[in-house]
Amino acid sequence: MKKLVLFASLIFLFSCEQKQQDQVASFQTIFEESDGMETATYQQTIDFYIALAKEFPEINIHTIGKTDSGYPLHMVTFNPDGDFNYENIRKEKSIILINNGIHPGESDGIDATMMFYRDLATGTLPSPKNTVLVTIPIYNVGGALNRNSTSRANQNGPLEYGFRGNARNYDLNRDFIKMDTKNAKTFAEIFHSVKPDVFVDNHVSNGADYQYTLTHLFTQHNKLGGELGSYLHETMMPGLEKSLAEKEWDITPYVNVFNVPPELGFSQFMDHPRYSTGYTTLWSTLGLMVETHMLKPYKQRVEGTYSLMQSLMEVVEKEHKNIKALRKETLEKNLELSEYYFNWQVDTTQSSTLQFKGFEAERITSEVTGLPRLKYDRERPFVKETVYRNYFVPMDTISVPDAYIIKQSWQHVIERLDANKIQYFKLEKDTTLSVEGYKILDYDTRNMPYEGHYPHANTQVEKHTMQVHFRAGDLVVSTHQPGIRYLLETLEPQGVDSFFNWNFFDTVLQQKEGFSPYVFEDVALEMIQKDSVLRNEFEAKKEMDLNFSNNWYAQLDWIFQRSKFLEDAYLGYPIYRVAKGSEASGILIK
Repeated sequence: MKKLVLFASLIFLFSCEQKQQDQVASFQTIFEESDGMETATYQQTIDFYIALAKEFPEINIHTIGKTDSGYPLHMVTFNPDGDFNYENIRKEKSIILINNGIHPGESDGIDATMMFYRDLATGTLPSPKNTVLVTIPIYNVGGALNRNSTSRANQNGPLEYGFRGNARNYDLNRDFIKMDTKNAKTFAEIFHSVKPDVFVDNHVSNGADYQYTLTHLFTQHNKLGGELGSYLHETMMPGLEKSLAEKEWDITPYVNVFNVPPELGFSQFMDHPRYSTGYTTLWSTLGLMVETHMLKPYKQRVEGTYSLMQSLMEVVEKEHKNIKALRKETLEKNLELSEYYFNWQVDTTQSSTLQFKGFEAERITSEVTGLPRLKYDRERPFVKETVYRNYFVPMDTISVPDAYIIKQSWQHVIERLDANKIQYFKLEKDTTLSVEGYKILDYDTRNMPYEGHYPHANTQVEKHTMQVHFRAGDLVVSTHQPGIRYLLETLEPQGVDSFFNWNFFDTVLQQKEGFSPYVFEDVALEMIQKDSVLRNEFEAKKEMDLNFSNNWYAQLDWIFQRSKFLEDAYLGYPIYRVAKGSEASGILIK
């Protein structure tokens, strides 16, 4: 009898294994059918997930929003419980959001995630109990439709792939703050619907030649800050590296160099809010970019990406309670921030040491230019101690206001607040309030276009208290909300990716009213006669500045800039701060 039971059990196990193999065989990807030489097209990718969702109740696919291509985005969710209500999921489980195809020529994540979902659904991989996966199969739909085989000059496969720019030729990984594209607006809708605990964005890159197939680019831990930043740096990152090592995959931090041997030392990439992980970090989501090495064979890169996502899921599965508790605590602490830090720079007093696996390189004479060029020798691999500068410090600190007031005329700002679920209320009647305002003192501007803009940088401001008249309908935006870091990064003009630096307020940089010299001569004379301080400054400038002393119009304009006739709007930053403890705060913040 025991032999019969054992035999029946073996038959059952064999039957289950055969069914599993049949299911995997019936859901082969283009990548697998081509033996790792090809990547799926946009339509093949979507059709694959539709077929999976029809077969497996653990998988759900639905369309959401628009992209610049005219096609929608898709969200594909894997939950063994078959519950796809994110509010319910968040109560007990952690959520990982996987973004693929932001640069469709970097297609590794597209193919790896298709196989990953299939293997979870078929039981080839064990299903997580505490983790739910959500993926955007291809984020840059327009770029995916623009297939070619030449635009990735340094990349080793696949045979054909999509293009980096989207349907309007935007690089979507620079658009998360300025949000010029429909893609970015829909991403915000997805992100704020899912509210992921962990975010991973799959990429391919090449800054040098080295032995690794996989590199990771975690969000900068000092910038993330607090216990969550420490957890990312001290627990999550080492945990992922350890899990991959057990699968015999080496990984190193993203090699942030250009035309320089990496063993000379390199710094961590700073993921500003314009980038995907920089943006998701503003809501205390743990962020990771995967950067496979484009010189490695395509099959190897996709398999590595697959293993990395598997390892990440295993880490989150094990750590899900800790991750959720830390995020909850961090989001609550953010509400009480009194200071905020900007303009992060490498901390030269601290660094880490990597046992870096590279290839020997030398400078030889180029047969093309006749000048020195960098040449790697893959026949000479090495392991060398390499300085990795992965600690950063902020250069600027600001006090956090209780609220911002935004006049209703700045609709392009308000649209982006709405897209990011920022809460505000509107003034019910006209009122004059004492608020803090900024005067723009100086800024630099790029002399070449960058992603549809001529961004500013190194912005300097002067803060002062002023009486401002606001109208009914103007917006009061409290900082006591989950989006506090988003508000600070976008509304404080000195932030590297502030709305000011992305040219949203360039109209205030142009003076609208001026003077006629023959009329203003008499006014200017009266001003310097009556104001001895102004007169002394004027004379001193003429003595110190030869060009100024020889330019009559510049002298009149200098006086005009200091007159009551200069318009308040010129160089006046049109977002106002309600300081903590101020009278305006007492009136507005309930």
